[in-house]
Amino acid sequence: MPFSDRFMPRVSRREVLTASVALAASQLFAGRAFAETRRGGILTIATQGEPRTLVPLLDTNTLTRNISTKVTEGLLTFDAQFNPKPLLATEWQVSPDGLQYAFKLRPNVRWHDGASFTSEDVKFSLLALKKAGPRGRISFANIAEIETPDPLTAIVKLAKPTPYFLKALTAAESPIVPKHAYPSDDLAASPNNNTPIGTGPFIFEEWKRGAYVRLKRNPSYWRTERPYLDGIVIKFIGDPAAASTALETGEADISTNVSYSDLERLGAIKTLQISSQRDGYLNNASVLEFNLEHPELAKKPVRHAIAHAIDRNFIRESIYYGQADQIRSPIPEIFPAYHDSSLFDFPTDVAKANRLLDEAGVTRGRDGTRFSVRLTFIPGPAFKTTADYLRSALGQVGIRVTVLEGDLATFIKRVYYEHQFDININGLGLLFDPTVGVQRIYWSDGITNPLPYVNAAHYNNPAVDDLFRQASTEADEGKRAQQFRAFQKIASEDLPALPLVALRTVIVSNTRVTDIYNSVDLTAGDLSDAWLDR
Repeated sequence: MPFSDRFMPRVSRREVLTASVALAASQLFAGRAFAETRRGGILTIATQGEPRTLVPLLDTNTLTRNISTKVTEGLLTFDAQFNPKPLLATEWQVSPDGLQYAFKLRPNVRWHDGASFTSEDVKFSLLALKKAGPRGRISFANIAEIETPDPLTAIVKLAKPTPYFLKALTAAESPIVPKHAYPSDDLAASPNNNTPIGTGPFIFEEWKRGAYVRLKRNPSYWRTERPYLDGIVIKFIGDPAAASTALETGEADISTNVSYSDLERLGAIKTLQISSQRDGYLNNASVLEFNLEHPELAKKPVRHAIAHAIDRNFIRESIYYGQADQIRSPIPEIFPAYHDSSLFDFPTDVAKANRLLDEAGVTRGRDGTRFSVRLTFIPGPAFKTTADYLRSALGQVGIRVTVLEGDLATFIKRVYYEHQFDININGLGLLFDPTVGVQRIYWSDGITNPLPYVNAAHYNNPAVDDLFRQASTEADEGKRAQQFRAFQKIASEDLPALPLVALRTVIVSNTRVTDIYNSVDLTAGDLSDAWLDR
């Protein structure tokens, strides 16, 4: 059925979106049976904001990851069914005790500056991530040493079993960077973070601050027939209305930055298609975090009251227009052995919220206000709308909310390094394993070693730390499931963070764009298979 035939008169918004996204998703993962592959053309992507850096070595923000993976590669990639596939590593063997991983590396690969890619680059990158990566400090904490017996062999030796180790080796999660581009111990000082040298299908060409990043085709890419595109331009278009206009006029080919309210209108345009699906690698979620150093928010009943004052279904249906899913735990349901859907149960009940606040001794003043909070939010139109909604919802129970806005750099500094907030709406990847994605939200180490996206609440519970510590090395899946379920019970009661909704990756693209996705992590794929039907 032609895409445009899906859009008939007198259908609901939900019916329109459901029909269009189902077809578009199949097209985005499609092969080339129905069209001739065509080389050439520039793909233009409209993104919602500007990253702080272009390599996710020290900052794992999605804006950074989605650009970096076109330039910088990882050891492995994963298909849509989460099966590992070779990338810079062509073979790998795991010892029976799970303490040694031996990788054979792809030969004749060169960095974009002409230097040879070797096992020394792998060793440097993994140890750098272990030292300074916001998630790498967890993912690779058990690395004891890395041997490089020859230029094409890297042997990683672990002090303890690490059940999720292979899944952490994607380009977006663990980029392999050139050792020679980081001559000092100060990783943040390297120019490579902003002018990256990679081995990937596209070469960094230009970053015009406030405007765009430009990439060009790598003519010497090791996949000799790829990429098809001549280049990619990532434009920073912060205004969702402007992103929609850019798609309609053809100025942009792809965007994840359109307003949810525009989806029905855009989906009815014959030249555009919509894809809406969960990213099985990132498992993104909107999460409300409490600053536990605030005198009122430090009280558990107050946090429970706020949870009851919020209508999470309203957020899902009205702010995200149904393009988000219910979330019942910080551990995603794709891990059925670990996930406990019976917890984090805070149905909307304004009367109960008021009663809990009264019982906690947080009474109303003459103007009806109990106390005031500063609300921060990670940049993004839906997060901004959620902030406005929370200001209204919490006002009903006597909590005065001041919303603090800012760009991504301001947000990171304010929340993680200055801790100048009271409640925070965050967009967090719960990721491919709870040890990597969920632990960091609750890990007390983040208090003394602040890093982006690590324990904004300053939550400190030794029992939770111990459960995560055990689970990080537990080889018995039954025991590991018990540890994660025990954590969820504690976290639901303590409530330093309240999961709001599970987020989907929603992309609007021109119908001439084919094969956008080639890995499980969707927009963090490398676009080496993408092409333009011209």
